Amino acid sequence: MTTPKKEIKPKKVAVKKAPAKKPKEEEVNSPVVAEKGEASKKLKKLPYLYAVGRRKTSTARVRFYAKDSRTGFLINQKGYQEYFPYFEFQQIVEAPLKKLDLLGKNYITVKVEGGGTRGQAEAVRHGLGRVLLKMDETLRKTLRGEGFLTRDSRKKERKKPGLKRARRAPQWAKR
Repeated sequence: MTTPKKEIKPKKVAVKKAPAKKPKEEEVNSPVVAEKGEASKKLKKLPYLYAVGRRKTSTARVRFYAKDSRTGFLINQKGYQEYFPYFEFQQIVEAPLKKLDLLGKNYITVKVEGGGTRGQAEAVRHGLGRVLLKMDETLRKTLRGEGFLTRDSRKKERKKPGLKRARRAPQWAKR
C-alpha cells in the first residue's frame, strides 16, 4: 500500500521596500560655484533652459542658466574664445547674445560634437537662438529676422557609384 504524498506549498515572504530618499530643498536649490576645470562635475542642481542646435554633422547641446549668480560662456569646458580661437567663429557664436544685449550677463554651457569648426560654431549659434526663444517667446521676430532659428540643413551629398564625387563624372576621352 502506498501513502499519499503531501503537497509542499512555498511560503510567501513579505519584502519591505526602503522608502525613496527625498533631497532636501537646500540641496536642490543651492548654487554650487565650481572652479574652471570642475565646471561640469559640480555644476548643479540649478534650473536651466535646454536646447539643441545643429548644422551639417555638428550638434550643440546648450544649457542656459537663467537664475545663476555666475556669468560665463563655456564650450566643452573651455571659454568660448579659447575653444574658437578665430575671431570669425567667435562672432558667429556671440551673434544671438549681442543682438539681445545678453553677452557676459548669464551663465551658459555648451557641449558640441561632430563636424568641423565652422559647423560647430553655427550649431552653437542655432542652439543659442532656440534657448533664448524658450526664455522669452516675444523675441521670436528678432531672432527669426537674423536667421538664428533657421536650421541650415545643407550637407555634403553622398558619392555615387561610377562617379568621382557626388556628381562629377570621369573625364570623357574621345579615343
